[in-house]
Amino acid sequence: MKKRHRHADSYSDKKTLEFDRNLNELGIRIKDANDRKVWGSCIDDSTLRALYYFAKRGMIQSYGGVVNAGKEANVFHAISPDGAEIAVKIYRITSSDFKAMDDYIVGDPRFTNIKRDKRSIVFAWTKKEFKNLTKATEVGVSVPKPIAYEKNVLLMEFIGVDGIAAQKIKDVERELNKTEIMATFEEIVGYIRTLYRDAKLVHSDLSEYNILYFGGLVLIDMAQAVPLEHPKAEQFLQRDVDNIVNFYSKLGLKRNSPEILKKIRGR
Repeated sequence: MKKRHRHADSYSDKKTLEFDRNLNELGIRIKDANDRKVWGSCIDDSTLRALYYFAKRGMIQSYGGVVNAGKEANVFHAISPDGAEIAVKIYRITSSDFKAMDDYIVGDPRFTNIKRDKRSIVFAWTKKEFKNLTKATEVGVSVPKPIAYEKNVLLMEFIGVDGIAAQKIKDVERELNKTEIMATFEEIVGYIRTLYRDAKLVHSDLSEYNILYFGGLVLIDMAQAVPLEHPKAEQFLQRDVDNIVNFYSKLGLKRNSPEILKKIRGR
């Protein structure tokens, strides 16, 4: 038993050293135990290859600290060779809930031939967010500008300053006056309408939790967005509008979901 224990310790030490070496080579700065834990939760061989891919092509000069650790993905800060701030979103292959992703992938005509294993679905999910961000950007919806993707890693514009991410609208609601509450509501509805009518997309997971406030509003978490051909597109649109109407009703702005939906659909 003792021999196996020593072997296990030796193996663990070797893996730790290998992990540290990979981080150092990528210029990843670990500030504390939490940073190490979050990086460790999403680093595997596939992810390492993707991170090296961006570094070798001169897209990333150094990877930095943790911006957000979510259920399906972690977001990190990075710097490009020209000093621009970049958000690096890494979808976790081993722990992502790929069954929940099915609702948004199955029925999307852009992703009809993907394999049904977890790795293929997560790779498709990453590509899906890149495509949705690209389309939203093209029609003038405020989202993080997409830069590139590889496997389960997505590079996009960092929304914030000096590695500190912009706040979500749910966290600044008390700072908004009545005029700003009305203006931001109309801004969100305008973005939903533009997505629907010009990009032919529905965000499908819109709420106060994925709208940033940064001198204006920025919609994030676009992986779930589906085209209008998706069989649940109208159901998702209804849910998005209800979420926004309910949030703003708590701020004292009373609006009617059916009327908002009519405005968005243009009928």
